Amino acid sequence: MSASQFRLRAPSGFGLRAAWWGAATLCVALTATAGHVSAAAAQARHGIAMHGEPALPAGFPHLRYVNPAAPKGGRLTYGVLGTFDSLNPMVVKGIAVPQIRGHVVESLLARGYDEPFTLYGLLAETVETDAERTYVTFTINPAATFSDGKPVTAADVIFSWQLLRDKGRPNYRTYYVKVTKAEVLSERVVRFDLTGTNDRELPLILGLMPVLAKHATNPDTFEDATLTPVVGSGPYVLSEVNVGRSLTLKRNPSYWGRELAINRGLWNFDEIRFDFYRDGNAHLEAFVKGLYDLRAELDPGRWQTAYNVPAVRDGRIIKEALPYGLPKVFSGFVFNTRRPIFADIRVREALGLLFDAEWVNHNFFFDSYRRVASYFEDSELTARGRPANDRERALLAPFPGAVRADVLEGTWQPPVTDGSGRDRNALKRALELLGAAGYELSSTELRSRTTRQPFAFEFLVTTKDQERLALVFAQHLKRAGITVNVRTVDAVQYDQRRISFDFDMIENRWDQSLSPGNEQAFYWSQASATEQGTRNYMGVKSPALDALIAAMLKARDRDDFVAAVRALDRVLMSGFYAVPLFYLPQQWVARWATVEHPAVTSLYGYLPETWWRRSP
Repeated sequence: MSASQFRLRAPSGFGLRAAWWGAATLCVALTATAGHVSAAAAQARHGIAMHGEPALPAGFPHLRYVNPAAPKGGRLTYGVLGTFDSLNPMVVKGIAVPQIRGHVVESLLARGYDEPFTLYGLLAETVETDAERTYVTFTINPAATFSDGKPVTAADVIFSWQLLRDKGRPNYRTYYVKVTKAEVLSERVVRFDLTGTNDRELPLILGLMPVLAKHATNPDTFEDATLTPVVGSGPYVLSEVNVGRSLTLKRNPSYWGRELAINRGLWNFDEIRFDFYRDGNAHLEAFVKGLYDLRAELDPGRWQTAYNVPAVRDGRIIKEALPYGLPKVFSGFVFNTRRPIFADIRVREALGLLFDAEWVNHNFFFDSYRRVASYFEDSELTARGRPANDRERALLAPFPGAVRADVLEGTWQPPVTDGSGRDRNALKRALELLGAAGYELSSTELRSRTTRQPFAFEFLVTTKDQERLALVFAQHLKRAGITVNVRTVDAVQYDQRRISFDFDMIENRWDQSLSPGNEQAFYWSQASATEQGTRNYMGVKSPALDALIAAMLKARDRDDFVAAVRALDRVLMSGFYAVPLFYLPQQWVARWATVEHPAVTSLYGYLPETWWRRSP
């Protein structure tokens, strides 16, 4: 990319960074292969599914959830709460813009968002693997080129795999190190030997690997935060960067893949701009003033009251509740069990009893939320309300005590209070558990019987919404003599401390797919508990979880796979690693009527890449 194509501006007097609110991690997943696999399975195919066959045949015209006739043109503007200081989302350092992946940097295959985990050809026109998935071969589309016009080759794929394996984010390193051997078979064909990995998901994970331009990527500086534009093969290129404040992508007029069926109806805007806001109120105000085009809302209070503006009343802003079929998000107050104060499970359970969710939902959220309990809530994968079947019990048998009896029987539910904010029964039960863990009330303070130290900890927050909930939780715990110091820090410090596990408690969320797999090791494995940059914020170290993740990865049929996920869910619920919060049963989205979306929503929910600017 020439200097005339890309402009970089540093804002004067702006030295602070804030965390990207929706930093996305690579989420890849697993379902099991079912039934007899014919010899044809080893032939090159247009797609690959973890469970059965791809729903769409070779030569499909377009995806179900797009408008193939969507007009092209105009600009889509996002409003982002946070900031950025890097353009490389594939490394740990810096706060990067995750949309560089997909918009600028592509992968060999692309996800079909109407199926749990099916991939179709993108940079690779075909994918081949055997019934045991001991290898995977990708044949690159001969039309595929990077934005500078150079062809995408098998050498670029091998280079990307090696670089991300050695210097990429922890999830990349965890996945790609499993490959036994990688080799270039020809200029457009690359083969990965997976012998001995016993990971049926790995061919799909490699299909989702970002493909970087070998000729334009410096391995020596790859791990550093950078504002140097990435050379990718995607539909957009970087146009302008105003460090920490805005970033603009423009359509690559020479994009090689615009006629592919997997792209038909996608990438409809000529420009996509990201404007960054450091304050939540300013972020909302900017939307209602028309400074950006769409806004996902998670707060029922704001959804009910903050959009009472003329633009909503006269139809210029449209509020929508859109359905989606994924497991609902698990959010909670996360205990860092690396801290001795939270090492005892009785302490964690007690603090959960003291949180009056009914009072919070009624007074803050118009009773619009539902209480979360499962890490795979509201899906076939959840163990909530279901007794363990024989498959689950067999998986859990080597780990007696890993799952509570009531969780095993499907009767456990999060505590329900009287909604008064002062439930005496909940307080009594919590004090009993705390007493059993070695604490007692001394006047108005809870103290250790052994050390006489008061029970106190820090709750780290970075947004006003987090602060509001944390302060309410602190009030609830004060009734038991517990002192909570709610500390608000800027987003940069928050992100640094979260990544390094330097906190007592934070609020966090985990989004799951219908086909969880290798990323679960990034969340819950014993190895991830000590590796900075993972999402094992609780510090959970459980041999049972490691075994169940392994069972998910080697499952050959859907029943075995579901049993492994539900068993994992039971272990997590039994550990009381977080105080469960709430989830929304639908996606709430507000948009200016000048942008439109397809009539059909995907299984994964709404996808802005399918939207378009309405013609005048």
